[in-house]
Amino acid sequence: MARKTFCFLLFICMGVCACTVRHNSLRSTLCAEIVANVRDSVLPFWMDYAVAPDGGFYGMVLRNGTPVVDAPRGGVLNARILWSFSAAYRTFGDESYLKLADKSQRYFIDTFIDKENGGVYWLVNPDGEIVNASKYTYAMTYAIYGLAEHYLATGNDESLKTAISLYHVLEEKGREPQYDGYVESFTENWEKLERYDNNAPKTMNAHLHVLEAYTLLYQCWKDNGLKKRLEFCVDLFMNRIYDPSRRHFNLFFDNEWNSLVEMDSYGHDVETGWLLCEAARTLENQDLIKRTNLLALDVTGACLAEGMSDKGYMIYEKKGDRKTKHASWWGQVETMIACVNAWQISGDEAWLQSADTVWTFVKDHMVDKEYGEWYSDCFDGEPKKGAPKVSMWRCPYHTVRLGVEMYNRLK
Repeated sequence: MARKTFCFLLFICMGVCACTVRHNSLRSTLCAEIVANVRDSVLPFWMDYAVAPDGGFYGMVLRNGTPVVDAPRGGVLNARILWSFSAAYRTFGDESYLKLADKSQRYFIDTFIDKENGGVYWLVNPDGEIVNASKYTYAMTYAIYGLAEHYLATGNDESLKTAISLYHVLEEKGREPQYDGYVESFTENWEKLERYDNNAPKTMNAHLHVLEAYTLLYQCWKDNGLKKRLEFCVDLFMNRIYDPSRRHFNLFFDNEWNSLVEMDSYGHDVETGWLLCEAARTLENQDLIKRTNLLALDVTGACLAEGMSDKGYMIYEKKGDRKTKHASWWGQVETMIACVNAWQISGDEAWLQSADTVWTFVKDHMVDKEYGEWYSDCFDGEPKKGAPKVSMWRCPYHTVRLGVEMYNRLK
């Protein structure tokens, strides 16, 4: 009897050990492959082809690395470049990343900060001439995010002071006083607009990046006023923007926070889930950590159930009954991070397997093995090869963040 019991226990232990080995193997392989891709393919493309000889960065670069030298340069793109090289240096310690982080910090502050009206220019020409001086909450948040990351990576006081200054401008000029929250956009000198895109003065996307930026800024600067605004953002997402009946975040709102359209953006949904967890951890609020963890599992699970294609990628969005089924590069990135976050919360290896499924699709269909970086979009598994690798909306931020998050979570 004792011998049978011993053999049974030995069999169970061997099974547990085998599962642990498979689990650790998947974890280490996923981390190693993604970090290698970011460091050997993504970052080198930007270092080799995006840097302009005038001290800035090209506004557009084609798939093969050819720059469009006269393309306007966006504030959002340049803030994301600043964040990307700062985060890469803070994570991997490569001095070549530091050089470009410092270069992008200098260029961004000198070129995109509106010293007269406060805020960030939306678009400039290569010679620095202002093309569009409108003020967007979205651009403000990325400026704060990039500058805060540069401070964390380098200790540069100018970056922190500029980020704090932009925070105060956004709070003083960008907040909506009656129902709270942040208005989507303004004129050059922060006057209200008569109309907004999608007739929505408030959007989930703008507030997502306020949440993201304030989380990082609070890691640099433990200001009580900032803490309260970060807490407001978390509460806003959990109790106003999130629709628990659909398990998705609403996207467009009127001034009173009434949702204007039923539309699901799967990439934004999963991104918001894990960023809420990051905010709660930064606030060191244990009850909030538990609640954001549950919400992240809920929304990520809903997106995997409804938005994963049979080819292994997350589709773009759903509006009413119609789905936009192509694969965007950034949506795959945020899905992988969200799945790893869900695995860390739950311990369920199925989440890690889902991340690996998406990564396998990306390796096979979205990584440009000829010129480096990734294709921006795939349609039915076929990459759109004619799209530029650098543009106003095409940046290194998502892919670099994938490498950073995988390294920090899985190493």
